Amino acid sequence: MARRRLLPYLGLLAAAAATACGGGTSAGADGAAPTGPRSEAPRPSPSGAQTASPLPSETTLQATPTRTGPPPFSAKIQKVTRDTLARSWRPGCPVPVERLRMIVMPHWGFDGKVHTGRLIVHESVAEEVAGVFKRLYGWRFPIRRMEPVDKYGGSDYRSIDADNTSAFNCRRATGSGNWSKHAYGLAIDLNPRENPWVNPDGTVEHANARAFAKRPLDKPGVINPGDRVVKAFARVGWEWGGYWSGAKDYQHFSKGGG
Repeated sequence: MARRRLLPYLGLLAAAAATACGGGTSAGADGAAPTGPRSEAPRPSPSGAQTASPLPSETTLQATPTRTGPPPFSAKIQKVTRDTLARSWRPGCPVPVERLRMIVMPHWGFDGKVHTGRLIVHESVAEEVAGVFKRLYGWRFPIRRMEPVDKYGGSDYRSIDADNTSAFNCRRATGSGNWSKHAYGLAIDLNPRENPWVNPDGTVEHANARAFAKRPLDKPGVINPGDRVVKAFARVGWEWGGYWSGAKDYQHFSKGGG
């Protein structure tokens, strides 16, 4: 009799022990007990939609940026008008306005940037001049500025003092009554500060050019005897004033000399 009363009590103890050990007492739909720990279904977001997986960060979706090189050299040869040459041409000049051309082209500056230059030359040499400056551009040869001399009132002195590279200017040759090759559009002054006119006694006309009177000289924008700038002009029949006897005109290149 005592044993029958003890059996229900022992059953309750066994059930309590099973619960303490983590065993589940719930059965599945078929009445079998679960074989593993329960997992909860994802809880819906407050809006009722499932929470999405995070997207990749923005940096992983962007392509790696690439460096772009300098713009390619491209020269435009244009006709000019009388108004374009208001200060540098006048009646009686040895070449008519109709025979002159403006070359619009890029060049490297002393600041390491590309600038747009404008050079006015005779139509017969426009293509070859553009070809020479294409070589200079490829070498990143620096040019301070390249503007028609009209911007300086047609003054050769003011243009040189500004270190301006120019070509056409209807004027007489220095120290002569004859027309300069510039008056025909057949001469170019390149970086006149770095490549000054040097008198036979070694003096220069512009104070800002005193440090550039001697050759050879290893400085940016400087032209030296036999260097690639001189050779580039020589290939198309242009002579350099740095080879003159007596006074030296290091800035000066002209078609056929003079």
